[in-house]
Amino acid sequence: MAALGASRAAAGLLRAQSLGGWRGLRTTAALPQMPQAKSQNAKAEGTFQVTMLPGDGVGPELMHAVKEVFKAASVPVVFDEHHLSEVQNTASEEKLDRVVDSMKESKVALIGKIHTPMEYKGDLASYDMRLRRKLDLFANVVHVKSLPGYQTRHNNLDLVIIREQTEGEYSSLEHESVKGVIECLKIITRAKSQRIAKFAFDYATKKGRAKVTAVHKANIMKLGDGLFLQCCKEVAELYPKIKFDTMIIDNCCMQLVQNPYQFDVLVMPNLYGNIVDNLAAGLVGGAGVVPGESYSAEYAVFELGARHPFAQAVGRNIANPTAMLLSASNMLRHLNLEHHSNVISDAVKKVIKGGKVRTADMGGYSTSLDFTQAVIAALEG
Repeated sequence: MAALGASRAAAGLLRAQSLGGWRGLRTTAALPQMPQAKSQNAKAEGTFQVTMLPGDGVGPELMHAVKEVFKAASVPVVFDEHHLSEVQNTASEEKLDRVVDSMKESKVALIGKIHTPMEYKGDLASYDMRLRRKLDLFANVVHVKSLPGYQTRHNNLDLVIIREQTEGEYSSLEHESVKGVIECLKIITRAKSQRIAKFAFDYATKKGRAKVTAVHKANIMKLGDGLFLQCCKEVAELYPKIKFDTMIIDNCCMQLVQNPYQFDVLVMPNLYGNIVDNLAAGLVGGAGVVPGESYSAEYAVFELGARHPFAQAVGRNIANPTAMLLSASNMLRHLNLEHHSNVISDAVKKVIKGGKVRTADMGGYSTSLDFTQAVIAALEG
């Protein structure tokens, strides 16, 4: 009886924590409270302010496509644009603080990929990672969905990958213990594991999803991934209507390639999420067609689902604007601009389904400009 009482007490404590997390998550996946107040003020003035970070590689070109489509669709958004790049040596703490200040005002951002150089220059944490930490963007969500009319090896896919992105292998804790030996620390905490698990189950509930799969490597990392897995199991008990299962990361990758239809919502630690995001994007057409988003309790950032700068395409007018346009459409939905969101996403999907205007990554010969102009024409048609 004592054990049963302790179990109930623990469940009650977790439920209380979960309710608090749900209130926080309502400012992300659901209608935001603070952003809503800001949006209402902006709406009275006729516009919504959104922070924009074009990033590196083809990011500026993709943002140009977004601006052109928004202009054609008369979207009531004004971008507060900032440039932060380690590659172009335009990154500094001062500029990072300006971005954070802009986010404090807008609560919403559209960003490209801020490329992280592999060379060690005295700081292990990249500016991209620092920005995500400052904003506490703990949940990355990538909705992997087949595009009608574009045939891939697997069609009619519809799955969601939720990644914890503030700890794990991305904790920037590395050192040389003795010469020739590097220790890289992976940090897993109960609080953040519970938070991302709660986010995943809340997301599944809100979106009418049936199953959540926790992806891990607890057979090898028994304590770190073991804690993550245990937290997911504890949270799952609070959602009896959502089916819950677990899968080891290496098997998950194989299963995604062989039979991705078995998955619905997947939740996982940081590095696994990065790998699986890219693998899953490849199932439906690649990095150019999958949008993504990241959330904290206060902020929402919309971006590419598979984060690639595509530097080799800079200035060649060949980058695919699809993912960024769909991400921008999702951002408009977050701002409660449903009509504008639907008009833009429908136009993008109409162009792809038509099959006449496709960029090289989708097997076509059209330029980025061709695709953008076709989307604008579809808006008017």
